[in-house]
Amino acid sequence: MIEFQTRLVRYIDELNRLKKQIRTTSILRLSVFFVTVVGIYLSTSFGLLPVILVGVVGSSSFIYLIRKHQKQEFEKALCQAYVQINQEEINLLNKQTQGMDTGENYLPENHPYAADLDLFGHRSLFQLINRSALESGKTNVAQRLLTPILNEKQLIERQEAIHELSKDLSWRQHFQAAGMLSHFLSNEKPEDQNDLPDLLQWAARSGKTYDTIINRLFVIIIPLLGFGVVFSIIMHWFPPVMLLVFLILPTIILGPKLGDVGRLHALLTKKNNLLKKYARLFTLVEKKHFETSLNLKNKHIIMTEGGEAGKQIKHLSDITSAFDYRLNMIMGVVLNAFFLWDILQAIRLERWKNKNSEFVSQWFKALSTIDELNSFAGYTYGNPEGIFPEISSKDFQVMGEGLKHPLILAEKCVGNPIAYTNWKQFQVITGANMAGKSTYLRTIGVNMVMAMAGATVLASYFRFKPVQLFTGIKTTDSIQDGESYFFAELKRLQELIDRLKSGQSLFIILDEILRGTNSADKQKGSKALITQLISYQSSGMIATHDLTLGELAQKFPEHVVNKRFEVEIKDDNLAFDYLLKEGISENLNASFLMKKMGITL
Repeated sequence: MIEFQTRLVRYIDELNRLKKQIRTTSILRLSVFFVTVVGIYLSTSFGLLPVILVGVVGSSSFIYLIRKHQKQEFEKALCQAYVQINQEEINLLNKQTQGMDTGENYLPENHPYAADLDLFGHRSLFQLINRSALESGKTNVAQRLLTPILNEKQLIERQEAIHELSKDLSWRQHFQAAGMLSHFLSNEKPEDQNDLPDLLQWAARSGKTYDTIINRLFVIIIPLLGFGVVFSIIMHWFPPVMLLVFLILPTIILGPKLGDVGRLHALLTKKNNLLKKYARLFTLVEKKHFETSLNLKNKHIIMTEGGEAGKQIKHLSDITSAFDYRLNMIMGVVLNAFFLWDILQAIRLERWKNKNSEFVSQWFKALSTIDELNSFAGYTYGNPEGIFPEISSKDFQVMGEGLKHPLILAEKCVGNPIAYTNWKQFQVITGANMAGKSTYLRTIGVNMVMAMAGATVLASYFRFKPVQLFTGIKTTDSIQDGESYFFAELKRLQELIDRLKSGQSLFIILDEILRGTNSADKQKGSKALITQLISYQSSGMIATHDLTLGELAQKFPEHVVNKRFEVEIKDDNLAFDYLLKEGISENLNASFLMKKMGITL
């Protein structure tokens, strides 16, 4: 936290200094303008040369101050981005996620574990991780949480890449800030999720619609002819009416193409700042020295596939910026009349597209991967107590010590172990209300999701074999669909059994199964379910208040073990240690809590 606080103070001071400089530059610019105007007026009495000198010096000074002001505004926007980034990092260290993107739009229906493990939403894992500069990078973060990586080599490559990026805080924050610049420079809305797909779709369609011989001749002949007519009128060789006669020609040429050109411009209009953002991000990757294989692979794609992507995207930005001149009605008419401006820019765009169409998709895929890895690296840096898990060579294994939940403050979080050495091993976890059963289940689930994203886990030791997860923790009924809670539970369990019958190997996490029915059916059904699960290629944990499920450890001693969380009553208060212990829970607290609430028993 100290590093983030130091940076926050530094950038706030720098931001205040820049604001003062911008005010000074604005005053100077205004002063130079008025002094130049007055100077030109006064110098007219001394002849033409003083007027020219005052005009040149004044104009040069004014242009210099404009450029200086633009540079200062850029630096100010960069500082504003750094301030926001470091403030958010401090908030995340305190587990405060208010105002951050919840990622709820990425939450699919009927996912095997996403809803149960709070991957998205308020106070979610996504909020702790996401530091994306790109919408596509943010999407990659979400998909990485939703799709476990089961390939061990790929996991190791990601671990190495994330570790490498985590060590360079300055570069990561610069990359993140570069993605935020357009918002602070022009107060534009954040990148829309359709912006990049639309660009990629346009870039993928190569061909020659505008870059034809006839159009190339037109954009050469029309300027020569136009300026020839103007010069002839100035020299009194032609009457002024000849200008109107000349304007008929560009109108005839442009008229049939205005609809298509307009649609092309509508696709790319006002994309200049967005393209500049992409170009800055590409350039940052191109200049960064990498050593790990995954980062080097993505940099290689960006730099060698069709040339340096940063330069090519910057070139596209320049073309779209020129294309946007048509938005000014007067300038658009003049430019089209004398340069066939719309056709000229359409030709430039088409040439750019034909040169780069086969590479653009790969460029952005590589950049989005770097962006996504950057988010996980930021999480790694902000949680230095985390470790990269070891990958087991066994058929199945999950072993760990001191596992903690990343959304719980460190001073309040208690670490617990996990131990699975093979398939067909199940833990029945009993315990009193609020003793820590559900939190433990989510802790295991979240850390396994992180491990299978190639990221760090909060543990003192963790060794695992990648495996598909399936959870049943927060099942809810549906009034809209007319489903009772019990029926919703049954549907979830049916999905689990169907997956196992199809041959999937699963690590299963269930919390208080069949709670939607009477106690007798619940006991009978729960025992039957666990017995059935043992027959499949699966392992897992089931938390329950039903102590009779502990009897399964006697019936299946090789497959079922009992674990518990306990509570003690001290001085008429409940005391929790949140530590996982062996055996079946001995102490219950429901009656005590009800009495505390004034409910007579």
